[in-house]
Amino acid sequence: MKTIFTLAFLLLITSCIPIRVAPKIEHQKIMVGKKFRRTLPKAYVFIFEDPKDANEFYDYINTKFQLNNFDVDYDVPIQLNGKPYYMSFYEAEIPTKTLNLAPIVVDAALAVNQLDPLLIDHHMSRVGTWYVAISILDKESNNCLEPNYKDRTIVIDYLKCLKNEYLTTHNYIEILFKKKSIEDY
Repeated sequence: MKTIFTLAFLLLITSCIPIRVAPKIEHQKIMVGKKFRRTLPKAYVFIFEDPKDANEFYDYINTKFQLNNFDVDYDVPIQLNGKPYYMSFYEAEIPTKTLNLAPIVVDAALAVNQLDPLLIDHHMSRVGTWYVAISILDKESNNCLEPNYKDRTIVIDYLKCLKNEYLTTHNYIEILFKKKSIEDY
């Protein structure tokens, strides 16, 4: 019985308690950005997980639309069915936060002996998940991802193709040489 309590105590102090878990998005999600992350706009956005390094989507859009690092993340002009639209994107991180009990117990034992804590930087750990949120506006500044927008399905199909092209392309210069383009909507 004593070994069970000892084992349970060791398991408890070496465990990590999740405080906040980043959402898992299987394919993509369309929702009001503010509800997903406070730093996003109050408009409907197309959100997907970004497994690549930071600023990769920026580089992809910059190369694909040949923007020369000018207004890459804001009002990028695109054409769908011959109509002009404007795309903006946001890269956001949502960390998974955990409380690590073992360093807290060690620092508490040191504090009892009037010693300075050694593991204070390890009381909590963070592992971030990055997301890309894309908004599309028409020339009248209407949000094209709102549920009642007339060409919403065309815009969503375009964004799905854009996401798939981004995730499957490793060298973004290749995009410039492809004959078949997703702009053929």
